[in-house]
Amino acid sequence: MNKKGWKGPLSSAAEAVTQQGATERPFSGEYLYEDRPGIYHCVVCGQALFHSETKFDAGCGWPSFFEEVEQGAVRYLEDNSHGMVRTEIRCGKCDAHLGHVFNDGPAPTGRRYCLNSVALDFEPQA
Repeated sequence: MNKKGWKGPLSSAAEAVTQQGATERPFSGEYLYEDRPGIYHCVVCGQALFHSETKFDAGCGWPSFFEEVEQGAVRYLEDNSHGMVRTEIRCGKCDAHLGHVFNDGPAPTGRRYCLNSVALDFEPQA
C-alpha cells in the first residue's frame, strides 16, 4: 500500500485491519454506540467516508451505515475469503481496508456498510 497521504502512525489494531484485512471482534469497537452528529473519516488518510445521519444499529456488532458520504469515497472489491462471497469496501483515497457492504440494509439504499471502528476517525460536529 502506498503510504503517501498517511496522517501518522497507526495502532497495531488499525494496522492489522486497514493494511492486512483483519476484522475487529464484534461489539468491541469504540464507534459502535457513537450517536453524536459528525463525520467518520479513514484513520489512515483522513478521507471523509460516512455521515452520522446514515448510521444505524444493524445489531451485527460493528458500526453500520446505509450510504457513503459521496460517490467514490469508498471502492468495492469482490471478497471470496472464509468460504463466503462478499463485497469488501476500501477507502477510495488510500485503499485501506474498512469492512464489507451487504444488501440487507434499510431504505433508501438497502445497503449495510459494516465498518471496523479501528479503521475510522470520528469528527463530531460543533
